[in-house]
Amino acid sequence: MINKIQTKLYFLSISIFIVLLDQFTKYYIFYNKKLINKDFLLFKIDFVKNYGAAFNILSGSRIFLSLISILFSILLIYLILRKNTLNLFDLYSYSFILGGTFGNGIDRIYKGFVVDFINLNIINFPVFNIADISINIGFIFLLYNIFKNNR
Repeated sequence: MINKIQTKLYFLSISIFIVLLDQFTKYYIFYNKKLINKDFLLFKIDFVKNYGAAFNILSGSRIFLSLISILFSILLIYLILRKNTLNLFDLYSYSFILGGTFGNGIDRIYKGFVVDFINLNIINFPVFNIADISINIGFIFLLYNIFKNNR
C-alpha cells in the first residue's frame, strides 16, 4: 500500500517540478527584458504573449481555454491517483502533460495569456515554453506506448 502511495506521489512531484520550472522561466523572462532577443546557438529568447492555444488557435478564448486546462488537470490528477492499471509510460506521460497543462493554465487564468519565449533558429516554428515542451514529451510517451502495445 505504501509503495503505491509513494509511486503516485512521485509522479505528482514530477508534475509539480515541471510547473515550478515553467513558472520560474516565464517569470524570469517576463521581468528581465534584457534577455529578450538574446541569441543562442539553436534558439533565441523572444517574448510573446500567446492569447490562444497551440499555434495560437482559439485566440481570445481565455475562459474556454482556462476551463479546458482545469478539466484536463483534474482528469490527469484522477488518472494518476486512482487508476491502478496504468503502466510506467502512462504515468510518466500523464505527469508531463499535467505539468504542462497546469503551467499554461496558471498563465491563462492569472495573466490572460501564456508567456512563450523559446524561438528556434534552425526552423520556422512558433515560439513556445517549458510547459509546451512537457506536454509534447507526454504525448510522445503516450504515442510510443500505444504503438508498442499494438504490435
